[in-house]
Amino acid sequence: MFSRNTHNILYMVTAIAVTMFFSCKNNLKEVQKIGIPENEPIGVAENINLKYTDSGKIKAILISPKMLDYSNRDFSFNEFTEGISLTLFDDDDQKNTVTADYAIVYNDTDLMDLQGHVVIATYSKDTLFAEQLYYDQKKEWLFTNKPVTFRTGSDLINGNGFDSDTKFTNAEVLEINGIITVNE
Repeated sequence: MFSRNTHNILYMVTAIAVTMFFSCKNNLKEVQKIGIPENEPIGVAENINLKYTDSGKIKAILISPKMLDYSNRDFSFNEFTEGISLTLFDDDDQKNTVTADYAIVYNDTDLMDLQGHVVIATYSKDTLFAEQLYYDQKKEWLFTNKPVTFRTGSDLINGNGFDSDTKFTNAEVLEINGIITVNE
């Protein structure tokens, strides 16, 4: 009924169709990258006013004029090119604020890099001034090896580096130079 050539053609068409079927991948990330240059953000958000709540209580408020979303990269991040203002509330609704001229958040490591006129002010009137400060969100730890000024109580401490938990209970200014009150 079928000739030998027809069988050969049928086998070849079947082989090509099976090869094409198995060579296709369902790769959403690759599809998302189509038409977007690798150095360009996948999204841009403007005039951000983000409120984070937990159990009905506001825990954080993030305000920024602009955020660039680079989640299309292998090592994804969000960049706040025009600065941030972050207000954090503890369990007792005490308010702490963080401001910086520039910030970048690395999504895979939960590390935040704050740069340019970084100021952290706590509800207890402790204030940290730095040009650059890193914040490890997982460990809730702040650190830098750049010059800082730390005001706590009546003391104004200058140094080249800072290491602390987010509540400043273990705050340490490195390479200190400044006036410090010492109780005898």
